[in-house]
Amino acid sequence: MDLILLKQQIITACKTLLEQRIEHATTAMNSAQESANSEDKSSAGDKYETSRAMGQLDRDMNAKQLAIAKEELNELLKINPDTPCQYVSKGALVQSNQLYFFVATGIGVIKVADLSIGVVSPESPIAKNAWHKKVGDQITVAGKPHTILAIV
Repeated sequence: MDLILLKQQIITACKTLLEQRIEHATTAMNSAQESANSEDKSSAGDKYETSRAMGQLDRDMNAKQLAIAKEELNELLKINPDTPCQYVSKGALVQSNQLYFFVATGIGVIKVADLSIGVVSPESPIAKNAWHKKVGDQITVAGKPHTILAIV
């Protein structure tokens, strides 16, 4: 399998996923804001203020998710998929004897080309454990030894 091509496909899949997260968070944030703004004063008194406060909390939570997704997308777009890495670092696609992982942002496991790929942030335990390792080096993932077979 061409690992550079796989890396390109992973970046495309991650970009699509993050764009969907951005769209969803934007829609949810706007909906929560509209809901908070449209609450009518009621004779119940505090009910109005509570509803507005809850709407504002929802809006703030979605705004935070939106900011995180935008930052993750910005970090992802800084990675050149055509530039191979010599060791595990940001932008590296790593193949071990048991798994694949891509060091970019903390998206989680995605499916690309019938493979499960862990997309992890540089701060994740797996990335920290493997940082600056080269092909042939050993790493430990979830307490199990792995050998790095390829890095691109």
